[in-house]
Amino acid sequence: MKQKFIERFRESLQLEDRDIHMDDEFREYEEWDSLAYLSLIAMLDEDYDLRLEEAEFRELRTVGQVYGAATGA
Repeated sequence: MKQKFIERFRESLQLEDRDIHMDDEFREYEEWDSLAYLSLIAMLDEDYDLRLEEAEFRELRTVGQVYGAATGA
């Protein structure tokens, strides 16, 4: 399940050439911008039926925290 999440995360943010780790702070990615934010929010909604308020999303710092929010892990 983690690998599928990482692949979808990578696709959403268009990070094809980047290794993704659960402890990565995704906002530090060079590719992170408002479009990446919207893409990630859309992926979470479509794939995990997760709708986060902006304040909730701001609390998430790492890929692992996003994974936890998406999967309840």
